[in-house]
Amino acid sequence: MAFRLKLVPETTNIDFFRWASVTFGGSVTLVLLAILASLVMGLNFGIDFKGGTTIRTESSQPVDVAAYRAAIAPLGLGDVSITEVFDPNFRADQNVAMVRIQAQEGDEAITPEIIQTVEDALKTVDPSVSFPSVESVGPKVSGELIKTAILSVLAGTAGICFYIWLRFEWQFAVGAVVALIHDIALTIGIFSVFQLKFDLTIIAALLTILGYSINDTVVVFDRLRENLIKYKTTPLRDLMNLSVNETLSRTVMTSGTTLVALIALLIFGGDVIRGFVFAMTWGVIVGTYSSVYVAKNVVLFLGVKRDWGKAEDGPAGTQFASGK
Repeated sequence: MAFRLKLVPETTNIDFFRWASVTFGGSVTLVLLAILASLVMGLNFGIDFKGGTTIRTESSQPVDVAAYRAAIAPLGLGDVSITEVFDPNFRADQNVAMVRIQAQEGDEAITPEIIQTVEDALKTVDPSVSFPSVESVGPKVSGELIKTAILSVLAGTAGICFYIWLRFEWQFAVGAVVALIHDIALTIGIFSVFQLKFDLTIIAALLTILGYSINDTVVVFDRLRENLIKYKTTPLRDLMNLSVNETLSRTVMTSGTTLVALIALLIFGGDVIRGFVFAMTWGVIVGTYSSVYVAKNVVLFLGVKRDWGKAEDGPAGTQFASGK
């Protein structure tokens, strides 16, 4: 007999609206606190957004990122990122790394003296190291990156909103966007509260969170649309509970397996990807929560039409008002 792992019983009957004032109200409160924290405490921007210098190193010896970091740390240069570069076209004795150092206060770029100091420090752990190229990113370029990052997140949210609107109804689109704002705000908020480094990799994580969260929400919305046609007299609140219960096993399994992989990367992945993985881990948690407790609450408040095969009579979103 085949073994089947069940994290959730096949049939559940959980009332997800029982504590709606706590779950939804708590989400609204946390979003407001996250926005306030971002405005008051600000974000700990990385080199991408603050400006800095990128040094390409080459060596005949294998790159030891930990040793490089230990050699540079005593110099007190602030945020330093070190990554090894892999390329099949490199020679067997060509080991390349990228050392990124934040812009020093009062300087447009790192001075030649500091670059020489960094080179001397690295030569203590790798005498064959050399600096074939040094490039600086000024404050102007960093400011443009911040604007581009904000526009990319807004564009992603707008595209998702348009897709949901076309596939379902505008009420579903509003619910989905509120859930996405919830996820993004809480993710940015936790980076602000703990002053974690915020760079372009976190923007990539935010865009990935958008896709993950909306996928979970669409699954619930799809089942709700099917139930709207199947159960024509059941109140909307009961249908929403039914839809979430019917998709709960899938939600738990998907989120659970994703978190297993992310937690493994968070523990063993190293410093280079830790910020990205942390953002993804947090995003999966809040994204799953918002699909169950945020998006559907908004749709319940707005109401949706019952018969998807007929045109609406009167204003959109009012047919369920009496069924709440």
